[in-house]
Amino acid sequence: MEEKRYPAEKSAEIQKLLDTATLFVGLSPENLAQVTSHAVTRTHPANQAILLENDWGGSVYFILDGWVKIRTYDTSGREVTLNIVGKGEIVGEMAALDESTRSTDAITLTTATISSIPAQDFINLLTSEPLAGIHLSQLMARRLRQLNRRLRLCEADSLSRVADTLLFLAEGQGQKSGQGTIIPNLPHRELSSISGLARETVTRSLTKLQKKGLIQRQQESLCIPDLAALGRSIS
Repeated sequence: MEEKRYPAEKSAEIQKLLDTATLFVGLSPENLAQVTSHAVTRTHPANQAILLENDWGGSVYFILDGWVKIRTYDTSGREVTLNIVGKGEIVGEMAALDESTRSTDAITLTTATISSIPAQDFINLLTSEPLAGIHLSQLMARRLRQLNRRLRLCEADSLSRVADTLLFLAEGQGQKSGQGTIIPNLPHRELSSISGLARETVTRSLTKLQKKGLIQRQQESLCIPDLAALGRSIS
């Protein structure tokens, strides 16, 4: 197979995509070259829609940096945040798989760098590279387990639900440091939407967790010194 040549800027974007997206780990160079041949990388400001519910799924998106929330609306029109995803994650894959319209919105929470590839290139990769299908199945299984856990806790006390929300974010996008696991200090309205609690309740619960030494809040980040200890606080 003839080696593809890209301009230096394009090559850097593709390399960052390959380095970041867990879906591509261990895949053959030939298949990687094919799936990235039409990749487009853009940087989006916060609060920008990447995809919208009921749009057709023409592309699949890989988050290289930043945070994106996956949201929908309940029957009363209230916004519900289903997930918050970040670096290394993929969004828009479901509509590509079943050739249907989008089932949710994806909105940037922060400035985010995102690569998109055509849906057909994504499907071609899955049909030609079994390992890519395994990686995707593992990702979807992890998301399903997280959703099941959140559903089991829907009747739990507010402190447990907020603690579980923080663990959910740490498992998906937490970064290890000498002090513990770091996650972005999201606005309380976003934590409220994920946990299904009132914003004021989330604020009180975070204060309680901080007083217990289970979290440390800074301006832009939140540190969880001991994930196991935070998990034990969930009743």
